[in-house]
Amino acid sequence: MNDPHERFTNLYDRHYRSVLGYALLRAERETAEDVSSETFLVAWRRLDELPDQPLPWLLGVARNLLAKQRDARRRGQALIDRITVLTTAADQTSWDVAEHVLDRQSALAALASLRDKDFEAITLATWHGLTPEEAAAVMGCSARTYNVRLHRARTRLSRAMRVEPRVAPPYRAAARPFLEEI
Repeated sequence: MNDPHERFTNLYDRHYRSVLGYALLRAERETAEDVSSETFLVAWRRLDELPDQPLPWLLGVARNLLAKQRDARRRGQALIDRITVLTTAADQTSWDVAEHVLDRQSALAALASLRDKDFEAITLATWHGLTPEEAAAVMGCSARTYNVRLHRARTRLSRAMRVEPRVAPPYRAAARPFLEEI
């Protein structure tokens, strides 16, 4: 299969859903779709450089693009935080706490409370079904380092599930919108 269009079409057909799923776990649908499209644009440009197992490479590209999106969102959030300081305490507490408590879904709440690297280590293994080697490639580390990170992430998740859930500010939930949909 030497035709680049055919190679790209096969790559896209085989891996688009996985890349989109990866992005959806970390961003809102519109952002996830944009990141998935950009990921395959990068793949098209570097088609001749793709490894034999392209999924970890594609997820690594998506991860980097999501990081750029997150940085932009953080800059926007910093502005919102500065504006929030200027509002009254009543305005800050006016959101309905009951809407943000996920009593019946403590596992998801615990997962959402994890740091980004812990969240990613667990979801690469569980939701995406990647091997430690593939997950390590996505995270940019060795398989041994990934296994250590996964073990520590699972320990933190276990601890978080034993602790009373803390209510996060409303903007934190937006970082992982799939938790609100379930």
